[in-house]
Amino acid sequence: MNSPSRWLSIKDAAVYLDVGEQTLYRWMRENKITYRKIGDSIRFLQEDLDVVVQIHPSQKDAAKVQEICPLCHHPELVEGVVQGTGRVYFRPKKTKFWTFRVADIPTQARMCPHCGGIFWFGAAEKLESLRHATSPKELEDKNQDGPRPSEE
Repeated sequence: MNSPSRWLSIKDAAVYLDVGEQTLYRWMRENKITYRKIGDSIRFLQEDLDVVVQIHPSQKDAAKVQEICPLCHHPELVEGVVQGTGRVYFRPKKTKFWTFRVADIPTQARMCPHCGGIFWFGAAEKLESLRHATSPKELEDKNQDGPRPSEE
């Protein structure tokens, strides 16, 4: 049987997160943390505190992020595609170029079998190359990682 959620005081929450109480008060003012008021007391649920912890993976671990559900943290995501009337691509909003043909970034989708969340991931390497390209010719040379929409 699961134990009921435990309410934590400011002091207990600060100890749990290993931060100062003033940091919690600042996060509350900045709406960065969920809290409850019970009368004059402020209380936290452990689940709410766990959400505050952000993971910043290294470049080496970036691929692992695509294998864990960011919503429920289920350890498996099922690979698939998001289908429509045509192939779906990501196109950066602000770009230094004017040709659409090479701006499309292929995406892949994954779905969490536990909570049903669907997540899209794009080719980060291609985005990086597009952000640093300066001419249409240079973009054409860098566009070697997949078919163009008109070729499918």
